Amino acid sequence: MNVAVIFAGGIGSRMRNTTGPKQFMEVLGKPILIYTLERFEKHKDIDKIYIVVTETHIDETKALIKKFKIDKIANIVAGGDSAHASIINGIEAVKQDGANDDDIILFHDGVRPIIDSKTIENNIRVAKLYGNAITSIPAFETVAISANKETVDSVTVRDDSYILQAPQTYRFKDAYELNQRAIKDKIVGKVVDQAELNRRYNKKLYLVEGMRGNVKITVPLDFAYFEFLVTSGNYSHLLKGDVI
Repeated sequence: MNVAVIFAGGIGSRMRNTTGPKQFMEVLGKPILIYTLERFEKHKDIDKIYIVVTETHIDETKALIKKFKIDKIANIVAGGDSAHASIINGIEAVKQDGANDDDIILFHDGVRPIIDSKTIENNIRVAKLYGNAITSIPAFETVAISANKETVDSVTVRDDSYILQAPQTYRFKDAYELNQRAIKDKIVGKVVDQAELNRRYNKKLYLVEGMRGNVKITVPLDFAYFEFLVTSGNYSHLLKGDVI
């Protein structure tokens, strides 16, 4: 079985949106979260979807699921006090539903709606082969490392550098056990995503080619970009693999 855990618990402080969390911002009458969920709802290889959302927005999310007929939802779970804690809550919900060790679990952002079927398919394929799959694209600009945020400590080799996106996909057993280890070691909330968590414990990660447009909608410019894609019709073309 292949399940998707969609994280939609952020408050969107960098979006400067006064009407509520960014995942509920609408384009043509449809929230960003629903655009994202539809990508997994319509994919033939996804069996169940779990949503992790801020507790105060569970009822709103349930209403949207009903309105837009997202039928693969298995559970809507309250988030934790960090993104990492929220993901652990999602993993626990999957476990409580009787997940098997070899089930595949895809972690994805609720505000990352520009994802095509091929990316989902490749994540599942590679995770079944190697135990995990990390969506990525080659870095198009040089990445510098700076611990003090003022001076450059090191500069990466661009040809060897990648930008990690989502989904980040794992065998369920591996994801569950590693996050239990993180709880025991008291590092929950100290990593930005599951890829960083895996590398902290020296796990080998396997890259899967993603889409350059698969952005996490974080700042107003990201929203403007997504809004343009949808209203211009280019969103549908992009998801079909068309060059735009």
